[in-house]
Amino acid sequence: MDNASVCKKLATTFGLAPESAKVLIVGIGQTGLSVARFLTQMGIKFAMVDSRDNPPMNRELLIEMPDTAVFTGGFDDAAFAIATHILVSPGVSLQEPAIQKTIGKGVHLISDIDLFACSVTAPIVAITGSNGKSTVTTMLGKMAEADGKKVAVGGNLGTPALDLLAQEAELYVLELSSFQLERMENLEAVAATVLNVTEDHFDRYSGVKEYAEAKQKIFNGRGVMVLNADDPIVIGMIESDREILTFGLKNSADFYLNIEQDCLAEDGRCLMPAKGLPLFGTHNIANALAAWALGRAIGLKDTAMQMALKSFQGLEHRMQSVAEINGVTWVNDSKATNVGACVAALKGVDQKVVLIAGGDAKGADMRDLAPIIKAKVKAVVLMGKDAKLIRQIVDKTVPVKSAATIQEAVEIASGLARTSDCVLLSPACASLDQFENYQERGRLFTEAVKGLAA
Repeated sequence: MDNASVCKKLATTFGLAPESAKVLIVGIGQTGLSVARFLTQMGIKFAMVDSRDNPPMNRELLIEMPDTAVFTGGFDDAAFAIATHILVSPGVSLQEPAIQKTIGKGVHLISDIDLFACSVTAPIVAITGSNGKSTVTTMLGKMAEADGKKVAVGGNLGTPALDLLAQEAELYVLELSSFQLERMENLEAVAATVLNVTEDHFDRYSGVKEYAEAKQKIFNGRGVMVLNADDPIVIGMIESDREILTFGLKNSADFYLNIEQDCLAEDGRCLMPAKGLPLFGTHNIANALAAWALGRAIGLKDTAMQMALKSFQGLEHRMQSVAEINGVTWVNDSKATNVGACVAALKGVDQKVVLIAGGDAKGADMRDLAPIIKAKVKAVVLMGKDAKLIRQIVDKTVPVKSAATIQEAVEIASGLARTSDCVLLSPACASLDQFENYQERGRLFTEAVKGLAA
């Protein structure tokens, strides 16, 4: 779509007319910078504000757009006072007093995903869930590529949605977080999925109900709904007048695991052997089924989807095999930043596990870890600010050790593990109490393990 057409649609939909609109972008990170680029291209005036003294993308912003009005080190009332529209980056809570006050005055709240949706004519597939969304998004992107599509993949994963516009794709595959979805209204995906809902982000939501409602907004519009038959919260989102496809490992579904033939199946037909997936953990079979259901919804060929899955090696920091040392398998699942992800990881491991966990629990209830730890884990090594919350629920079930650093955790785990065991970093917590992000946590774990091997 050309810029003139986009500008006309933005003015009609959001009142974003270049001659009158003044947008305040809250948050100078990847999303904020992508919005700034987009608004510059559209000729729409904007300013930017961030509560941090040195926001992560501030330098890039000033190099690319040196004349931008930038307010840092707090939420300046003067910046909010002149705005006709406010765009709040996903990392910033809408409950911030300055944001609530601004919205209360009638200033329009818009989102980068809404701006994106106004700017494309190609179909969009949207993917969310507490766990697995990055894997499924990447799987589907690979499937589309294998089918010869010019596909752009991003959103919450990798490239911000608005930066994808430069690729002029014929298909967009977006991973969307609950924070992106809660402030979005206008996305109409041709196919969308909520993979699962488990407790997460209770530092931002009052409970599972509010969190699930944010996720459910991905089904705005009339596209195909792809639902997890094994998740009661997700299957409860079904709309009877919509086209529905389901996937599941346990319950009856359109795409399922045929246990007798050990294959991914659809309507009694084997799609590919489960052993053909070069991925660690049974939860990745569910991810593959979800991706196949989405691929079916948009008409991808089975041969292309099978070829893509057979060559898909998984994502870094997500059930990533790091090494085998003296018969012990070491696995990096640093991206498991909530309880549900850790539970899924443990369910997918056949060996006895030495679990490395802990970090920032984000207000989550750790009790759901107790049954799976009792069943699958021989010892736990805990670290981070909320380690005590996990210790309280497992202390009398399995041996528990404490570590101050990831390097120390690896050394302790090495002493606990025996031949045929698995040492699994699956923290069930966010990383920001000790690390820049989960990637740094996973990288340092991998370096420590490779140090053992050396």
